[in-house]
Amino acid sequence: MRRLFFLLITALSAQLAVAQTAPTPGFAALPGGSTEYQLFRRDAAGHYAPRPLAPAGDAPYPTRVGQVLLIYMQYRTDGDSLLMDSRRMRPEPVPVGLAPTPKRGSIEEAMSLLLPGDSAIFRFNADTVFAKSIGQPVPPFLKRSGNALRITVAAKELLTTEQMQAREQTMRAEQLRLAKARSAKQLLKDDVQIQAYLKKNKLTAKAKKTVGGTWYVITKRGTGAVPKKGQTVSVKYRGTLLATGKEFDSTAKHGDTPFDFTLGQGQVIQGWDQGLAVLPVGSKATLLIPSPLGYGERGAGGDIPANAVLRFDVELVKAK
Repeated sequence: MRRLFFLLITALSAQLAVAQTAPTPGFAALPGGSTEYQLFRRDAAGHYAPRPLAPAGDAPYPTRVGQVLLIYMQYRTDGDSLLMDSRRMRPEPVPVGLAPTPKRGSIEEAMSLLLPGDSAIFRFNADTVFAKSIGQPVPPFLKRSGNALRITVAAKELLTTEQMQAREQTMRAEQLRLAKARSAKQLLKDDVQIQAYLKKNKLTAKAKKTVGGTWYVITKRGTGAVPKKGQTVSVKYRGTLLATGKEFDSTAKHGDTPFDFTLGQGQVIQGWDQGLAVLPVGSKATLLIPSPLGYGERGAGGDIPANAVLRFDVELVKAK
């Protein structure tokens, strides 16, 4: 379903020549064009009322070329069934760049009618979208619902490219700050879990922790040198979830061939870079890795859930 609506968005960004010559009842159409629309604007009492286009046009489009219109949008069938809601996919409004010469019947042409504060409904013929733009037949549910697609739009802001770039930079910085705060909180929580595990298994006296937060217990100390950042290390391992003991990966599953990577280059999770950097070559050890130093909030596939503390039994075979 997601793929279908990605194709719809792509197709509606291209030229769409609506088949009918007269607009659908309740809709207006641009003179000489095919974009069907209903425009609304909130009045002084806070109610939305129809807003006709002024004869000379509202806020001439050329003055907005190169700027970015921020919108919330929904895709609906002609029978008003919801297909996609941008608010559910991302909390921020969707940025739409305003092109110099929008094509007739395109979503860019539809956006050219909007001023910040406007709401609108745009209607596109489904046969045109699918047959001419996607090259696929119209899905039966769309045919049954009026054989058209409607885009409901709420225009929020109009920004210059520079303003949009500055806002995105601020948003990224704030997202990074929040992610770091969540990570620090989770690190403390995971540390409690790891210490409880060490105490239960009588490993507290043997366990040590790296500066970065990875716990390790050396079960067999090797006689080689401690590897340096930038060296290629070869490691045998078995990875399990600390909470359940369930194995999610091991070198045994890969022909018992040691895994090679460059130490300290971010090629593996942070817990590995930290833990293996303190082991002499030839050592065997258990690494207990808090989730922010592992796969964090995202987890990894179906085997490693979000915020999972990991246990790795490792053997540092060699470093070169």
